[in-house]
Amino acid sequence: MKITKICCIGAGYVGGPTMAVIAKKNPHIKVTIVDINAERIAAWNDKDVSKLPIYEPGLAEIVEETRGKNLFFSTDIDETIRESEMIFISVNTPTKTYGKGKGMAADLKYVELCARNIAEVATTDKIVVEKSTLPVRTAQAIKSILHNTGSDVNFSILSNPEFLAEGTAIQDLLNPDRVLIGGESEDAIESLASVYGSWVPQDRILRTNVWSSELSKLTANAFLAQRISSINAISELCEHTEANVNEVAKAIGMDSRIGPKFLNASIGFGGSCFQKDILNLVYIARSYGLNAVADYWEQVIILNDHQKRRFSDNLISTLYNTVSGKKIAMLGWAFKKDTNDTRESAAIYVADHLLNEQANIAVYDPKVSCEKVQADLNYLNTRSEEENNKLVDTFLDPYETTKDAHAVAIMTEWDEFKTYDWQKIYNQMKKPAFIFDGRNILDKEEMTSIGFEYSSIGK
Repeated sequence: MKITKICCIGAGYVGGPTMAVIAKKNPHIKVTIVDINAERIAAWNDKDVSKLPIYEPGLAEIVEETRGKNLFFSTDIDETIRESEMIFISVNTPTKTYGKGKGMAADLKYVELCARNIAEVATTDKIVVEKSTLPVRTAQAIKSILHNTGSDVNFSILSNPEFLAEGTAIQDLLNPDRVLIGGESEDAIESLASVYGSWVPQDRILRTNVWSSELSKLTANAFLAQRISSINAISELCEHTEANVNEVAKAIGMDSRIGPKFLNASIGFGGSCFQKDILNLVYIARSYGLNAVADYWEQVIILNDHQKRRFSDNLISTLYNTVSGKKIAMLGWAFKKDTNDTRESAAIYVADHLLNEQANIAVYDPKVSCEKVQADLNYLNTRSEEENNKLVDTFLDPYETTKDAHAVAIMTEWDEFKTYDWQKIYNQMKKPAFIFDGRNILDKEEMTSIGFEYSSIGK
């Protein structure tokens, strides 16, 4: 099938950047991103591209170049579905918070709603592409819904998981390690391969069956998260010996069989995918009675939670076993640098723990709003919204954030944090002035020479 019009349902962290790059590299294809959230679509259409709902280096420039030419953002879902030959499903698949599989299984209600919507309005043959991260065999459910509409419309279902790292998503899309397409219909697979083939070499476009494609995504994220938890486990051992986790990571990373990536000790991983996908993997393994497999992968999550709790416990014990009434300045709220995504950010859980100890929290993040910080804490439902609003302040200036603070906790590895006037920060803090470097981005000798009591991970 020749593709001239693409619809993407979901204007989020995956759909937005992916479709922008597809539009840039396929000027002959009309790409329309649709979403039921009118406010989000309005933000994507804002004349000022600095106000896009997603921050990702390089994204604004591509949107500015393609928007209104062959990239469009709309709330008219039905019409866009009807006119498109290829439809990407790129909606949220959060972990279930209710019923069977609560806390582990993926909630597929939004995916099912998309499938039913497509089935209801489509009048011509469609290629439907799973872009959301989904559990194995989800394509079968989508296929069942689409193939039981009673109409003559033919639907081909493909799995095309994303392998983007937030913060480098545009570069990952422009120069991917691989593009994975799983499906039964060879014609449908080649139609999607031709879209990517406009800039991705054919030897990097892998064709598999649907199940292999779906499981490959979960497995990739599980392996990456496992590396982070592994080095974090070693970081705790380093703190009880004379070892330095940075030196250990460098030594093992030079082994060609291991490699250096994802070996930075920290307060733990966050983001929308790692925890969700591992929990999904655990749930799938348990559903097949594979308890040893499930226990193995669940330990990656347990260690990650332990690392976050260990960081906040260390902060409390260092501040003389109480942070009640003390101002703790948190630099960074996003789960990693170069993104405004805060999902599962370690900062949320560390702040929540400190708030349970009656701390006053001051937050600065260059890309995260006050409203988002409050929403993240309120979502935990640990205390009332009024209490969170009273105990947590968000600032637009790092020096105001740290003024009169008892301690600074570095939660995100933003490059700008390294360039601050730390002497100025020290001068206006309570003494002794403590730094808890959760990302190991500052120079210990420099900080201690200024006068800080400096603590980092794995040293």
